[in-house]
Amino acid sequence: MAPYERILVTGGAGFVGSHLCAALVTAYPKALRFCLMRPGEIGAPDKFDALVGDLLDEATIERFIADTRPDLVVHLAGQASIGQASKAAEQTWRVNFHGAFSLGAALARHAPGAVMLFASSATVYGLSFRDGMLSEDKTPQPLESYGRSKLAAENALSDILGPEARLIIARPVNHSGPGQRSSDFVLASFAVQVARMEAGLEEPTLKVGDLSRVRDFLDVRDVVDAYMRLISSAHELSERVAIFNIASSAGQSLRSVVDEFHLRAKIHFNIEVEPQRLRPVSIDIPSIVCDATKLRDATGWRPQYRIGDLVEALLDENRRLIAQGVR
Repeated sequence: MAPYERILVTGGAGFVGSHLCAALVTAYPKALRFCLMRPGEIGAPDKFDALVGDLLDEATIERFIADTRPDLVVHLAGQASIGQASKAAEQTWRVNFHGAFSLGAALARHAPGAVMLFASSATVYGLSFRDGMLSEDKTPQPLESYGRSKLAAENALSDILGPEARLIIARPVNHSGPGQRSSDFVLASFAVQVARMEAGLEEPTLKVGDLSRVRDFLDVRDVVDAYMRLISSAHELSERVAIFNIASSAGQSLRSVVDEFHLRAKIHFNIEVEPQRLRPVSIDIPSIVCDATKLRDATGWRPQYRIGDLVEALLDENRRLIAQGVR
């Protein structure tokens, strides 16, 4: 395991970040740990020092990197929802691209030998998914601002970071799990609805989009395990810029996922397709599945949680939140 001494995480207060920061504390207990927090943001990770500043403020980012000189940077911050990204393309580009650009430029000047893990997305492949399950050597053809801004950030970081740096580009598929509170994401949306139905807060009808679509789903705990394995083996990777799909390599139709909710729900519910949940045909891909062979070969990683485990975890958390009056 690489002996990191100064760790910086962006997006550490978010859904994935909360899981990852806990794992970093366990793995590197003697390291100095910093988390970049937006002004007014709450929920700083335990045992991390908060650096309060906007990722788009280049002078502030420059100062933070010069002061901390991290040897590991995990860049999670960004627009996380594809649906929200399509409604705010300019802000999506500012956060996903400009934020990564500013961070990479500051690292090149003040921490040129750092390892950086950049959380990109499998959505960068876009139109290429029409060719079936994809490995990392497939040409990206993103279809919307979220995927295009992520791909642009990948390319910028590859160019900006110096020859001594190590850049790991992670392209995870859809992931969910405990802590994902936003109903902008399909599994979280289903879980909130079902839990509210069970509590008598909604009519027993699940509002859905196109259930024929096939997606590659992962539990966030498996995604974080993949990130940690890549971080620990960064200096042994043969490529200075290494790209890894993080995926189960198996597709699940959304209909089969709804069946998992049916199996675990405490009530019977009906299904209703809502037009606003349907994506435009021009950007909706029937099947999104990635090949994670490269990741398995490099780190030995395999997912430990099945789709049923993920559904159960989401339902249990939402039931608890509703009982507490949070949902």
